[in-house]
Amino acid sequence: MEKGEREQYRRHLSLEGFGLEKQKQLKNSSVLVVGAGGLGCSALQYLAAAGVGKIGIMDDDDVEISNLQRQVLFTHDDQGKAKAKIAAEKLHRMNPHIHLLSHHERFTRNNCESVLKDYELVVDGTDNFSSRYLINDACVLFKKPLVHGSINQFEGMVSVFNFNQGPTYRCLFPEQPDAHSIPSCAEAGVLGVLPGIIGCWQALEVIKVLTGIGEPLSGKVLLYHALTQSIRTLDLAAVPENRMITSLPDPVQSCPVKEPMILPVNDSEELSVQELHKMMLADKNLQILDVREDWERQQIYIHSSVHEPLGNILTGNIEISSMGLDPKKNLVVYCKAGVRSKMACQALHTQGFLHLFNLSQGMDGWIRSFPDLTLQGE
Repeated sequence: MEKGEREQYRRHLSLEGFGLEKQKQLKNSSVLVVGAGGLGCSALQYLAAAGVGKIGIMDDDDVEISNLQRQVLFTHDDQGKAKAKIAAEKLHRMNPHIHLLSHHERFTRNNCESVLKDYELVVDGTDNFSSRYLINDACVLFKKPLVHGSINQFEGMVSVFNFNQGPTYRCLFPEQPDAHSIPSCAEAGVLGVLPGIIGCWQALEVIKVLTGIGEPLSGKVLLYHALTQSIRTLDLAAVPENRMITSLPDPVQSCPVKEPMILPVNDSEELSVQELHKMMLADKNLQILDVREDWERQQIYIHSSVHEPLGNILTGNIEISSMGLDPKKNLVVYCKAGVRSKMACQALHTQGFLHLFNLSQGMDGWIRSFPDLTLQGE
């Protein structure tokens, strides 16, 4: 290691349990960061500063003014320039001892194999489900560990997938959502500081995996809520079938110009959280169904509700009779924000349910109005 490197990494070299050995491991490592947005900008700066020897930056976007609220590598002067190229130039000025490569292109089924062969680990800094499933499946197929981060409004998530036969992204979310169920990137919004926090955690997980220090978040999902500064870590089991990847998924447009989902007449009625509360008081036989994922249910849920993920209902992997629901009685269906539950109502209508109600504001609206009737975990 050259004298200039020893000076730059002095705090690492003097760190007990890290030292020269771990620093050399970082120097000899290679990481591909897919996405130079909010997550990528944060993760990239700390990976470059830490001394990861080879870093690839893959992004086909150019800098826009609206990026600057959270993508802290860029300035107004960078508007219209390629993110991957600008990021590489600025990171080189931060650390001239590492090798930076810019890939001004999108991660696709056609190029993923040729790009991945040059890196030993992948960081997912993308902002859409289509890319996340493709990156996950490619990492499984080509045997690359994956450090995942994702954000939504005020919440973030971090995990390590496909590491030492651990869980993959599909063990958390088995099936890719329908394009129409995915909110527009511009509509959803995000608190600017949040991707910085999650991106830093991603960089930390990369360093842990590359050097063998600590315990990576493999088999665990870290959930963070910015408004309450709350952190929760959930266990995630590996599902062996999810490693049986033989082909890569078709791309799904993630921020489409949406046409409204039109349900057949009488499939369901929209219900506010206040109306649900009144129904719960008036109808002792009211049925409530939670169609979120298992990990969401583990955080919070509505009192007296039963649970079955939407994917099982849509694919027919569950017998409706086994859920203990009576098709002749009122059934209120809820998810996080009212989109997945509407899809569940459509499926349940075809299976004979006569009195369906979709909680339009979902769990988000319920917890704001009735926190005392919200249970923590199961």
